[in-house]
Amino acid sequence: MAAGIAVNALGHNDPEVVKLISEQAGKLIHLSNLYHNEHAGPFAKTIVETLSTPEVGGEKLAGGAQVFFCNSGTEANEATLKFARKWGKVHGKPGDAAGKIGIVSFGNAFHGRTMGALSATPSPKYQAPFAPLIPGFTNVPYNDIEKAREAITEGTCGVIVEPVQGEGGIFEGQKEFFKFLRQRCDEVGALLIYDEIQSGLGRTGKLWAYEHIGVAPDLITVAKPLANGIPIGAVILGPHVASIIKPGDHGTTFGGNPLATRVGHAVFKRISNPSFLAQVRDVGAHLKSSCEELASASPLITQVRGTGLMVGMQLRENVNPAMFVDLARERGVLVITAGNNTIRMVPPLIITKAQVDKAVKVFEEVIEIMEGYIGSGKDLKDSA
Repeated sequence: MAAGIAVNALGHNDPEVVKLISEQAGKLIHLSNLYHNEHAGPFAKTIVETLSTPEVGGEKLAGGAQVFFCNSGTEANEATLKFARKWGKVHGKPGDAAGKIGIVSFGNAFHGRTMGALSATPSPKYQAPFAPLIPGFTNVPYNDIEKAREAITEGTCGVIVEPVQGEGGIFEGQKEFFKFLRQRCDEVGALLIYDEIQSGLGRTGKLWAYEHIGVAPDLITVAKPLANGIPIGAVILGPHVASIIKPGDHGTTFGGNPLATRVGHAVFKRISNPSFLAQVRDVGAHLKSSCEELASASPLITQVRGTGLMVGMQLRENVNPAMFVDLARERGVLVITAGNNTIRMVPPLIITKAQVDKAVKVFEEVIEIMEGYIGSGKDLKDSA
């Protein structure tokens, strides 16, 4: 139920993926980004052609979006922060000593572990060992319009946000909040960046998580399942952003290599198939309803959240989720945690209802064991 932290969308040992890796490894693995290769361009074109253009902000992605390939999610986010800073230099007010350099992110966010992405990740657990971080970053509560209004100013060059927060505990963005972010970014001339590294590429039952919200960004970052485990990340830039990025502004040695882009293109085409996405929605609804049944029967679970195959069960405060994870693993089910005392379920997108039922049966056993511990007076907060 973990899929390598939402990476193995097609599971392990997928025959097509195995075949493509073998064929491409026997032909050409790496060229560097000094040269074109036969797979990167067509892959980028396929990605751009799938972008939806919703009524709110749809023009931001229309008419010539471009793709920058890299190697991971944090690299993709790092690139967008650089692009936002350049946007601020180009569009800032002449003579403004403070500069248009501000980046706004949100509570419970996780954007990566490199210094820029880390500066946008407001968790002491991740930030404290590496302080001081990059200046110019502001964090406000997720889904809070008034706090966002105060934070996003003429000095802001970029706003980075997850349509569905993964590491933070599986929290969905509210449509009105995202509409406001689009409006406010346009008012002050800032870029709106969607981090879809965990929520994108079919995870929520739609190809792009922002399709649920109906509000388009200026940039999108993707990674995790993009090549089913082969390291790859990507930034999708609206044409107005791409136009200010010049050769040499940013680069990568390994990004867009023939192996990653050939596998990625095949994986992307399969995930973007409407029937594949319909199956994700169907099985995801079954997973969520099954978890809601567990919650209704046990006081250990306080809330079930999520959409598609991105579901979280929040445990009550005095329960250590690590114990749940350990007990499930001992019974043959791998599951992971997230923030806010949450059990995170991000299984392969090919999981079946029967496999979901098997996992939920184990969860029932785990909950029964943990409730038994409570009955015997054992402390479930400090035990694991």
